[in-house]
Amino acid sequence: MRLSRRMASTTVALALVLPLSYDAMAHARVHVTETDPDDLFGAACRVRITGSEVTAYCHNPYPETDRVSLHVECARWWDLDSDGAPVAAGPAQTVRLTGRCWKEVGSVWVSHRRGD
Repeated sequence: MRLSRRMASTTVALALVLPLSYDAMAHARVHVTETDPDDLFGAACRVRITGSEVTAYCHNPYPETDRVSLHVECARWWDLDSDGAPVAAGPAQTVRLTGRCWKEVGSVWVSHRRGD
């Protein structure tokens, strides 16, 4: 199969222009910044919703205590939302938080506070 002249010239033009345009573009640069050890804070939390029950596992990899609370907002207007009591997640500690609704769960989040 033979390429038409128009197709061949277009292919050659693209082959010449693409490398030039790549070099002319501003490239993204990644700036590595040093983080202050005092800024490292906050447990990483995984939340699982099973029907109307909520379970969150929060692991704190940092040396400062994180007080985590589970907040559950129920989907039904008559169902009570709940805000769990703060639980201290010490350094290298994993804590389990639970909550539930009578029916469907609308939304769930975990709040974090620095320990005393």
